[in-house]
Amino acid sequence: ELQQKVEETELLKMELQMLETERVRLSLVEEKLMDVLQLLQQLRDLNISKRALGKILLSTLESCRDPQPGKAHLFEVLDTLFHELTACELLQSQPLEKAQSCQSLSNPLVISC
Repeated sequence: ELQQKVEETELLKMELQMLETERVRLSLVEEKLMDVLQLLQQLRDLNISKRALGKILLSTLESCRDPQPGKAHLFEVLDTLFHELTACELLQSQPLEKAQSCQSLSNPLVISC
């Protein structure tokens, strides 16, 4: 009976660790999604054309067509979209203080779960 309790405890610890890992992964995805949405808002405020935005999105989807092994596909797409948006000429032509605030959006710490 004691052995069974020990096994149940170990199983619960493993499940808790998996849940914590998933929570961290979702937190990273949420953070990256917020960064992407902020960039989209900035581009909208700069009156980006639907055509240009469509090209950015298609480019992102094309480069993420084949998921890389060991990397969450959703995070990979968001990360690629973030980099495509930051490379947008409209954002590059912003005054220096806006460009710097845009660069501060990216998270230098990337953890692949």
